[in-house]
Order: sequence, then structure tokens, then C-alpha cells
Amino acid sequence: MTHHDTHGTTRDGHDRPPPAPHREPRPLLGRTALVTGASRRGGIGYAVARRLAAYGAGVYLHHHVPHDARQPWGADPGGPDAVADGVRQLAAPGAVVAHGPADLTAPDAPARLVDTAAEALGGRLDILVANHALSGSDGPLDAVDAAMLDAHWAVDTRSVILLVQAYARRRAEGLPGGRIVMLTSGQDRGGGMPDEIAYGLAKGALASATRSLATTLAGLGVTVNTVNPGPVDTGYAVGELRRRVARSFPGGRWGEPDDPARLIAWLATDEAGWITGEVINSEGGFRR
Repeated sequence: MTHHDTHGTTRDGHDRPPPAPHREPRPLLGRTALVTGASRRGGIGYAVARRLAAYGAGVYLHHHVPHDARQPWGADPGGPDAVADGVRQLAAPGAVVAHGPADLTAPDAPARLVDTAAEALGGRLDILVANHALSGSDGPLDAVDAAMLDAHWAVDTRSVILLVQAYARRRAEGLPGGRIVMLTSGQDRGGGMPDEIAYGLAKGALASATRSLATTLAGLGVTVNTVNPGPVDTGYAVGELRRRVARSFPGGRWGEPDDPARLIAWLATDEAGWITGEVINSEGGFRR
């Protein structure tokens, strides 16, 4: 039997075509978002925040500058104010763009961050993008130790689950536009991540939890999805690493922060309301 998904019929029995979609230039107008790990203008969090702001959302940017300062790429030279200003340039009139710090290794920090962000955005939080992660402090199986495992678990997994919990506790039933997007890596594709055991394990836990969280929050009208952005040049792709990895992309270039940001911002819109519980790979055809 052939199934016909009809949208009404004409008098002569022919299917009536569905109405043409009406595309809002700012589909997130009036909604609010918390983006974690948005501390550098070269990062994915910043690109996501700019996309959400351009779509009309009020945005709260979380940052933890000491983490960036310890990395080879360093902290943003303009600091969090410059990051927020870059997002504010695209914001809708009247939309709030605010920012604040949080060390998410503290067990109570995720809940406090959600409360702070919601209050800064007028008391309501619609969209949570958990973009933050711990860089470095990792190694292959022979080098990894308990401290590395615990550090990545605390930042990359535990804090994200606690952010989701705090978000859900504030979320009232019946509100439109509830969205959670987590970020993972390609730990379950190709050859995995043998040189980053602690990071891959912690991020893999988020991928595994996606369907359970989506089921848990469905009653609140909230979708939960996880995005694997693949290799994205956020400031560390230099020298031979850049050349070698670029050859693994059919297009010959690394991902740029706005590549996954476009997908994440779309997942936050009503057009993606039927997508939940999915781990989505946005890798530009990357071949491992």
C-alpha cells in the first residue's frame, strides 16, 4: 500500500499542495539563549552566539578566561567585553546580550550559571548550547591517569548534565522553543581518538546520553540534540597538523567555527522542532 501524506484535497480528488513555508528573518525573536564556552572570537561558541543573536535571540555568553589563558592560543586579546560586543553587533533591537564567568568544575556552578543567565535575560531561558570543554590534560591509554579522567569528566560531562538539569527545573510546561544542543567529538567514528582517551570518553558519554535526555525532556516540549562538529580551526590548526588534516576533507579545507554554528542555530529554530534525540555529524565529509 502506498501512503499518501495529504494536506487536504481538491474537489476533483487531487492532493492539495502544502502551503509555502513562511520564513521569518529573525525566527528566534523574543527567545533567550545561554551559550557556554563563548570566550574567544575565534571559537565555536562565539560563532553560535552571533548566529542566535542574528536570529533575534537574547544571548548570555559564559566564559572561563583562565582556561583559555593556559592554552597555546591564549585568551581573546579583547577579553569578554570584546566577545560580547561582537555578538551585540548582530542583535535585534532590544535584545539583551550579556556575559559572565563561571568555573564549571565546581559542582554547584552549573545551576548558578543557569540562574544567572536566565535572570539577565528577563527570567526565562529557552535555548541551552553546551559548547564548553576542557582542552589538554589528556593523552593515550599508557599516559592517562585518574586526574586526567576526573578533570575531563567534571568539565566535559558532569557539568553539562547539571546544566541540563538546572535548565529543566526552570522550564515551565507549554512554553515554545525549548532547545538543548550539546557538543561532542568524533570519538565513535573511524579510528576514534586514541591520543585523547579522557576527552573522547567524556564527550562520548554525552552522545550516549542524548536519547535519554531527549525522552526525559519531551514532556516539557524541549528537544535535545548533540552535534559533532568535526575538526574545526579555532586557532590551533597550524603547521603540519593543518596541512595533514586538510587533506582528509574532500573540500581540502578545515571546518570553520561558523560551519557547525549554522547547524546549531537552525536546531534552535521552530523548523527543527521535530528533531530530537539525535547525534548529528557536521564534518564536511571528513575522512579518518
